[in-house]
Amino acid sequence: MAVSSWDAMNFILYSDVNDSSISQSLGRPEYSYFFVLKAYRPVLESLGHVHVVSSTAEVDPLYRQLSAAGEDCLFLSFTPPQKTPNDLECPTICVVAWEFDSIPDEQWDNDPRQDWTQMLARQGRVITLSTHTARAIRRTMGEDFPVLVLPTPLWENFAAIREQHSSAPVNAGVTLTVKGCIFDSRHLSLSPDNLLPKPPTPEQEAELDALRPPPLTLKRRYVIARHYLRLWALDLGRKEVEPVPRVRFLRNWYWEGIRDLLSDNVHDWLGQRLPDIAAPQAVPVVPEPPPRDLPDTSSLVETVVDGVVYVAVLNPTDGRKNWLQILTAFCWAFRDNPDATLVLKITQRDLASCYGHLMTPLAQLAPFACRVVMVHGYLDDQQYAKLYNAASFYVNASHCEGLCLPLMEFMACGKPVIAPDHTAMQDYIDDSVAFVVKSSEEPTTWPQDTRILFRTRRHRPDWGSLKSAYENSYRMAKTQPQEYRRMSVAAVERMHEYCASPELQQRIADFFELAPQAGNAAPVMDNASC
Repeated sequence: MAVSSWDAMNFILYSDVNDSSISQSLGRPEYSYFFVLKAYRPVLESLGHVHVVSSTAEVDPLYRQLSAAGEDCLFLSFTPPQKTPNDLECPTICVVAWEFDSIPDEQWDNDPRQDWTQMLARQGRVITLSTHTARAIRRTMGEDFPVLVLPTPLWENFAAIREQHSSAPVNAGVTLTVKGCIFDSRHLSLSPDNLLPKPPTPEQEAELDALRPPPLTLKRRYVIARHYLRLWALDLGRKEVEPVPRVRFLRNWYWEGIRDLLSDNVHDWLGQRLPDIAAPQAVPVVPEPPPRDLPDTSSLVETVVDGVVYVAVLNPTDGRKNWLQILTAFCWAFRDNPDATLVLKITQRDLASCYGHLMTPLAQLAPFACRVVMVHGYLDDQQYAKLYNAASFYVNASHCEGLCLPLMEFMACGKPVIAPDHTAMQDYIDDSVAFVVKSSEEPTTWPQDTRILFRTRRHRPDWGSLKSAYENSYRMAKTQPQEYRRMSVAAVERMHEYCASPELQQRIADFFELAPQAGNAAPVMDNASC
């Protein structure tokens, strides 16, 4: 990227997530804004001074300091409009990733910030990651509302990977190492029978029998009555200060000693006349503990993936990613193909919250000859480079996308993809770079709308189309290597056109009316880790 200096503009950047909190924030709805900020930063550095703050409280003091020195400032908030402060002195612009066909134009919970039209009108302009989001905003704000469409500039980040590796349709074998855990369908005991509760063993039956109370014989009923009447009598001489009255002893005697002797009609009659004794008591809800057999996630583990390798990066608790369709269509298409491998890189930090999501469908789909590898844990840059190299194809079957950074990253590394061409993906997906998955519109809710009202639309990918895309891509990888290489080159060229920095740099300069000046690039001023 050519380096030049522009008018002295100060860009103040903020995201809810930063370098110190990203490992604890994986899976949060807005954690990807952090990666967008990091990708924008080099381009903004080429246009002016960049200041990264860790709190919005730092913005106005910095703005006043720079304004006193005669310098222009602009605050770029990498957070949704409803989470962006609307009372700052510094001129503010939201960077918005949005995947639906309309923006919130009404408020709820007595919070006017939920109405994006008010927030955006106050700011006067906006930056979006896709033309889909720009259309949604202009549909509500008016065609003349200033919108800068600025895809995340990531083309240059993958130059080394493109130089060191060439895309191969069939992988001979790549070793992936992760600090976490790996679930490999070839090493799991997958059977629908495992989903059914197993009958207890004789030893377990004996333990259960030992825990059961003895039968309520007449003698035992007498012992229970004597016990609680004794406690009641002993308590009479003390001053009652507890919130629970002494009648609790009579209630315990009733429920433990004689309730089973009474018919429901008699019990109901007593419950109406003696509610403190015979009325049922609320049972506290105890949350279920996480599975006890979760694997250790603190050590390094590795696996080798080979064959025709499909990769998807997603959070299984995010319903918008439609990951179950990715899995079921893969296993159905390749039930008899042992050289087809699906690698699911899980971005949800809490394994306990997604463990059941992962294991249950695998057992339901078994048996199958293809291989499913689920990777949960941290991949450093070197290991991610191996994952890019391992892939034959990247797979997306989302209901909607604000941009989809992983999809773009794999394409920038020369990987053809399987993906729909809706929402943000309309900007860069077509049949020259992808096996396009058909989809249709369906109603849905804005994700932050606590009322859960249908106010917008998303897309429903067609399962049969996704299965056909798997089959057609596999056939090309195995029998048409020249066609695979053509599609690989087309994916690289598409990303160069779409998200290379020089073009995006000029878009920013034009939008903010920055004039080029002679000299070196402006320095970076860090106020907090990003």
